[in-house]
Amino acid sequence: MAAAPLLELDRLHVKYGNVEALHGISLTVNQGEIVTILGANGAGKSTTLRAVSGLLKPSGGEIRLDGRPAQGIPAHQRVRLGIAQAPEGRRIFGTLTVRENLGLGAFTRQDSAEIAETAAWIYGLFPVLEKRRDQLAGTLSGGEQQMLAIGRALMAKPRVLLLDEPSLGLAPLLVKAIFQTIREINQTTGVTVVLVEQNARAALKLAHRGYVMEVGRIVLEGPAQALMDDPKVQGAYLGKRAHP
Repeated sequence: MAAAPLLELDRLHVKYGNVEALHGISLTVNQGEIVTILGANGAGKSTTLRAVSGLLKPSGGEIRLDGRPAQGIPAHQRVRLGIAQAPEGRRIFGTLTVRENLGLGAFTRQDSAEIAETAAWIYGLFPVLEKRRDQLAGTLSGGEQQMLAIGRALMAKPRVLLLDEPSLGLAPLLVKAIFQTIREINQTTGVTVVLVEQNARAALKLAHRGYVMEVGRIVLEGPAQALMDDPKVQGAYLGKRAHP
């Protein structure tokens, strides 16, 4: 019998007031996968991640981690269960240092030696953060702040890492470097990654599988290469026109 998915969304509905943002979406993420969620602005991608992390309360359906319902569990407790998010816009604490921001990411942990070991590993992934560890985070460049946001989430030692638009506002070379680091994190630690990203080409090159959302619904899903080859995806997200 195949193992149950690590993360499952089953007919998930989310509302903002009377406006329904997610219309009963279902998706699965298996242990060790990188799964990307693609779609235009307003498709419901960030809403999906915020529901998984506990920042939004679903109006229907179920979120399961390891086969167990998670939607009634507060956001800070979901971090303890192994769900951590690097949010859209980075949301770092600008008046705290790099070191202090990383420390906040480990708020659920008590083992100081292991926390220091994780921080050393993150400095290895992002050497510029070590150089700037005593610098105020608000003085970092956009790319450095994105590295810090990912590093802060990794300080929780998550099983599922939620990344919301990590390429937003970054130069292409920096996007490439950050995506290479995401692949390295996945391959060396086995951490599962759910990636929301408007840079569809980069996301599909990185991911194992993907889902395409439109106005709160999943309209396509499949292996990343199959989505890359799909004429609808090419036309809408990859800048290619389907041949008549």
